[in-house]
Amino acid sequence: MSNTIQFEDFTKVDLRIGTIIEVKDFPEARNPAFQLTIDFGGLGVKKTSAQITTIYNKEDLLNKQIVAVVNFPKKQIANFMSECLVVGAVKEKDVFLLNPEQKVPNGTSVN
Repeated sequence: MSNTIQFEDFTKVDLRIGTIIEVKDFPEARNPAFQLTIDFGGLGVKKTSAQITTIYNKEDLLNKQIVAVVNFPKKQIANFMSECLVVGAVKEKDVFLLNPEQKVPNGTSVN
């Protein structure tokens, strides 16, 4: 188990539901990755990269709802600016994206 945090620390993390609306290959990334464009409803559209090419193909990801952290600062990854962080479960080196069981409005908060 990692370090214990206070509830107030957790409340600073803004987890939201978004729908992937575009998926591109990211050959400039150090490790195999996709560039994702995600619609977060009223929060707007954000981009990120994700090292999920061993589990998913582009067609699987398009229109998939996912969970992402939307309040991290932007981060430069190769020639790309990441604006959010998709959340997934890690098994060995594979990342399985977290998603709601049923479709919910984009931008819905995860508590």
